[in-house]
Amino acid sequence: AMTGEIAVRGRVLPVGGIREKVLAVHRAGIRTMVLPAANRGDERDLPAAVRRAMSLHFVRTMDEVLEIALVAADDAGARLV
Repeated sequence: AMTGEIAVRGRVLPVGGIREKVLAVHRAGIRTMVLPAANRGDERDLPAAVRRAMSLHFVRTMDEVLEIALVAADDAGARLV
């Protein structure tokens, strides 16, 4: 899952409601989430059990998002299992 705003030049900008968004993603059974680096401070508002269960990736640029979100065709099947 991902949240954030992308500027025209590829910077990932902060957004509000991080706690609610991460909790909803967790409830949905998703365990990996990409978030704006500027929202890292919001991580402290999450319950400890959710922080432990989730893999949160804080990014600054769209290039970082693509590195996390896209996988090589050979790896795609392995990551979907």
